[in-house]
Amino acid sequence: MPLSPRVPDLTALDLLLSVVELGSLGRAAQAHGISQPSASSRIRYLEQLVGVPVLERTTLGSRPTAAGALIAEWARGVVDAAARLDAGIDTLRAQRDSRLRVAASQTVAEYLFPGWLTGMRAAAPDTTIALESGNSTEVGTAVLDGRAAIGFIESPRAARGLQSHPVARDHLVAVVHPHHPWARRGTVTLRDLATTPLIQRESGSGTRTWFERAVTAAVPGVRPAVALELSSTTAIKSAVASGVAPAVLSSLAVAGELATGTLASPRITDADLTRTLRAVWPAAQQLTGPARTLYTIARRR
Repeated sequence: MPLSPRVPDLTALDLLLSVVELGSLGRAAQAHGISQPSASSRIRYLEQLVGVPVLERTTLGSRPTAAGALIAEWARGVVDAAARLDAGIDTLRAQRDSRLRVAASQTVAEYLFPGWLTGMRAAAPDTTIALESGNSTEVGTAVLDGRAAIGFIESPRAARGLQSHPVARDHLVAVVHPHHPWARRGTVTLRDLATTPLIQRESGSGTRTWFERAVTAAVPGVRPAVALELSSTTAIKSAVASGVAPAVLSSLAVAGELATGTLASPRITDADLTRTLRAVWPAAQQLTGPARTLYTIARRR
């Protein structure tokens, strides 16, 4: 049931209680961190609402009228209840902030999240973070099911029921064994990649989805062939390094192998496979607490 418009707000009632306790409007104003004119204005507002004077001003200070004393007595229970409500809300916030559950695609979890975690340790040192890693489809499911407060995906689109916001960019590169003909040639085309059996991530992987969409747009009627399907980026890199077949992976995932020469990356001459990595959370919710902090850190870095 809506409250009557005659019910004063809590700040005015709390101020009245302080005047009664301290015996002075000036001392009450000081206790509340406001000026005396502001305190007088709040008391006048209270009196206009209730329709009777609540204070008597004397040379010795201020004291409640008979009506003011009665209102103060009623107000004490209201203010005490508000203090208990505030304490309860603080407890709920502390429980919320004590643990953050995150879901992230493998590329994000392995190559970006560790850097974000350093920022989180500085910004929210008392928050325990639990990370669930999977492909982009699995990340979306974890967020929708409530197992994670925020997720990070590589796929071009978020699942229905999620809102998504860009946090980073990377690009996909072709990787081969150092003695592969493409490595000696130094270049490769998207048609080469589309018509050559590759080692691929499982269906639902953001990397695979990005690559297949690029092929569909550039080479109509051709569906990328799969030589081997693996659910781990590390396993794919090992298979490529063993000479099993080429693959298309995130530049973040293969930077170390390219630097040491374990893998080679022929330049894709006819396509830019730059992609956007996104944060996702339920469409009907707003990010709060540690989840909001993590999102801010991810965007900043």
